[in-house]
Amino acid sequence: MRFKRALLNALTGLLSQIITIGLAFFIPRLILVGYGSDTNGLVNSVSQIIAYLALLEAGVGAASLQALYKPVAEGDRSRINSILAATSAYYKKTGIYYFAAVLLLAAVYPFFVESGYSMLTVFAVIAFSGMGGAVNYYFQGKFKVLLLAEGKSYIESSVVTIGNIVNSLVRIVLLLQGVSIVTVQFSYFVIVILQIVAYQIYIRRHYHWLDLKAKPDYAAIGQKNSVLIHELSYLIFRNTDVLILTLFTNLKVVSVYVLYNMIFNVVDSFMQTFGGSLKFALGQSFFEHRKKFDKLYNAYETYFIGFVFAIVTLAYLLVLPFMKLYTAGITDANYIDVWLPLLFALSKLLMNARTPSDTVIDIAGHFRGTQSRAIFESTINLVVSFGLVFVLGVYGVLLGTIAALLYRSVDMILYANVRLLSRNPWLTFRKWLVCAVLFVGAAWLHSRFELPISSYGTFFAWAALLGVLIVPAYLLALSVFEREAFRYVLSFVLRLSRRSSGASVPQTPEKGQS
Repeated sequence: MRFKRALLNALTGLLSQIITIGLAFFIPRLILVGYGSDTNGLVNSVSQIIAYLALLEAGVGAASLQALYKPVAEGDRSRINSILAATSAYYKKTGIYYFAAVLLLAAVYPFFVESGYSMLTVFAVIAFSGMGGAVNYYFQGKFKVLLLAEGKSYIESSVVTIGNIVNSLVRIVLLLQGVSIVTVQFSYFVIVILQIVAYQIYIRRHYHWLDLKAKPDYAAIGQKNSVLIHELSYLIFRNTDVLILTLFTNLKVVSVYVLYNMIFNVVDSFMQTFGGSLKFALGQSFFEHRKKFDKLYNAYETYFIGFVFAIVTLAYLLVLPFMKLYTAGITDANYIDVWLPLLFALSKLLMNARTPSDTVIDIAGHFRGTQSRAIFESTINLVVSFGLVFVLGVYGVLLGTIAALLYRSVDMILYANVRLLSRNPWLTFRKWLVCAVLFVGAAWLHSRFELPISSYGTFFAWAALLGVLIVPAYLLALSVFEREAFRYVLSFVLRLSRRSSGASVPQTPEKGQS
């Protein structure tokens, strides 16, 4: 059951990301051509700033998810109701703050950033960009946590995918018609409301036993403030660069940063989908059968790191050819920069390849014990970014991110391996080293040979060819050096193939085996 859900989560999530990313690439291009780089910078800077409001949800959401793994694995509905009752009370209490924060941001932003639009227009853009998230937070946050704990992220992926398709198509039509940017953002708000209705219908049909009036178990989510600090650190990496560039450079620089970040965020999206689809299985296994978890985790970590390096390598090799095609004819800002791909690639490697260690810390609930490390990570990022932005501009904020990620990634690996897994950290560092050697080799070859890409057709042809070469290269190298993980995956695949063919498979039953 868990494998089927994990596979369904991964497939629906992957399909969702492909469709969403494919459609989303049209929108910035249309904004750039029809409205200019300043408008593209405005829309994206507002989106990044509004993302900070997710901090209201971040602490309780992750704390509730960690608290739900065990009762969900045991089928303890009474405890599930108690945890969700506490979670619901928090969402309702803070939901009002969310609405107020959106309105405050909409009122204040025009006084600090010159966008070329009237104050009323900027107010409306921010209000419609943020109100959808506020409504979603107030009504649906608690239900999403339950779906994630049960391994049903495919439900969210399906709803989000349909919503994103409709939203993207509507926005594309509106942008082609040259309507006001306010109308474009209003369409997003309407689609979010429709998504909320879809969630409500599903929950009412499939979770009749939910009782949010049960006695709240506030102790179960007692670490929400510590989780909040961790989530704040994560949001700093995702959004502070844009905020600093907005305040200390100009919206054209923001637009350049956002386009490169949009491309490399594909890495984040795919890796979050892959990791998220398995996290519920890891979380439940951690509390049910520790030896089984250790083997599963070792294989997961090995090939997750390999996939991260492979996808980042592809993005690094293809980003400049794509950018030349994507920004052809746009002359109000320089979008071609040979150093930005490398800096973005390094930051994405550090951010995503540490995910397995971060997952273990989350599952074990070690939020309070690691919060000081998250604070120090954020401090490094802010101090270095602020110090370098005046001298190096966009390079400075990226170097600040890389410096902080380097510290925290090493720290996470040490903490997860020594404190939680009771094993030598070299087992993880070795995987990083193998992949790093391959990445350096690919970067060196890239500096010697320029890909002959002159159209989108040749771009996708080269992307397919490089994907066929690079992904297996990383996985093969890891399989050679990490033979235990390879044997585990091989035996698992063989067991599945025998089951699918109807052959009997002798095995010793284990608690929680699926």
